[in-house]
Amino acid sequence: MSASHQQNLPLAGVARDGWSSDTEATATCFCGSVQIVFPTEKPGLVDTFLCHCTDCRKITASMFASNFTVKQSHTRYVRGEDQLKQFGQSSTIETGRTMTNHFCGNCGSLMFRVSSGFPDNLIMRIGTIDDLALHESKLKPRVEQYTKDRVGWLHQADVPVQEPGLYYRGAMGTREP
Repeated sequence: MSASHQQNLPLAGVARDGWSSDTEATATCFCGSVQIVFPTEKPGLVDTFLCHCTDCRKITASMFASNFTVKQSHTRYVRGEDQLKQFGQSSTIETGRTMTNHFCGNCGSLMFRVSSGFPDNLIMRIGTIDDLALHESKLKPRVEQYTKDRVGWLHQADVPVQEPGLYYRGAMGTREP
């Protein structure tokens, strides 16, 4: 780890070795078995978004998912790639494409999803990020999609783009009409 990495972060979970720098940061599962280094700037960082689709609700066991998408070629494992388990299906995906979930085989934390429609991108979970300050800065969501499915008691997010349905239809990070 270089001197430019910020440590002493307010970490959640068991692991205590997460870090961030000006261009990269770590995402770690709850038990600490899986840790991934990801980019916090373009071109490796593709986009950030909230999703209220029923699939994201179910897979996160929450009312919505907070996501960020990165190019797989810009990520690397610190540890735990061999600890990841996979589950994929297409029956509940609006586009009919297969969405494969990659989660820690020890604690069950969902680390990322991969769509067969854009297999070179990882849809990671903002909640796995070790530097919580990034939630308010570089990784603050830009898009809120499936707003038609947002629960009534939850207010609209303060983000530039509101979309009633699926926002990303082309290559991830781009929007087809």
